[in-house]
Amino acid sequence: MNLVWPLRGFAADGSKSSWQTVRIASEGARPPYNYLEHNKLAGFEIDLARDLCARMKVSCSFIAQDWDGLIPGLLAHHYDAIMAAMEITDEARQKIAFTKPYVRMPSAFMTLKEHATLDTSPAGLVGKSIGVESGGTHQAYVEDVYKQSEIRPYATLEEAILDLAEGRLDAVIGDKDALADYMKTRKEAQCCVLVADVPHDPAYFGDGIGIGLRPEDKTLKAMFEKALDSCMADGTFAKIRAKYFDFNIN
Repeated sequence: MNLVWPLRGFAADGSKSSWQTVRIASEGARPPYNYLEHNKLAGFEIDLARDLCARMKVSCSFIAQDWDGLIPGLLAHHYDAIMAAMEITDEARQKIAFTKPYVRMPSAFMTLKEHATLDTSPAGLVGKSIGVESGGTHQAYVEDVYKQSEIRPYATLEEAILDLAEGRLDAVIGDKDALADYMKTRKEAQCCVLVADVPHDPAYFGDGIGIGLRPEDKTLKAMFEKALDSCMADGTFAKIRAKYFDFNIN
């Protein structure tokens, strides 16, 4: 593996000052964010990374890396950045740095088509049943916010949706991408519609997905963030996003 430093010198803060090439790692196992196509990385994050690299005027290469090895490989300088649908968490921040998020995946409610006008506010769901995947952030959220609803945890989101389809629930809450994907790929979801996004609360749903970097690479972080701002401002981000998601993700 080529481990040549992509730099000419160091800035006063000790970070690399002149990036010419950037090596980006992704898992290749989480479509549509990233996947392998003809043994090459592809997907939303790869398209976005290519645009960001062009804006930063650097040459970028892509490396497929299994999930457990992503952070160790970054810290070992096997590559310079991670774009792999990696959530910005306190645990991850103890090891690496992140750019500002480029994805804040909304959560949403799903219900039966005949209830498409369902009021999903806490007041609107008083006395109604909400299905949720057990043990995750969505369960904590609905238990705290929807105290007058009947919260029914399920081992998987799929099990909750199947009960919704059978009329045993009034609504299901989950990540919008997971719900939308289920509706596209499973005939059981023909019963249902997405009715409302959930207000994003970082206390429950985190800060989103960002580019993972070594803490010392402050110059590279600034470069990525400037490129992200530009990509979002001129509409390019929305065009790339539309190839993979039917709704806003940031």
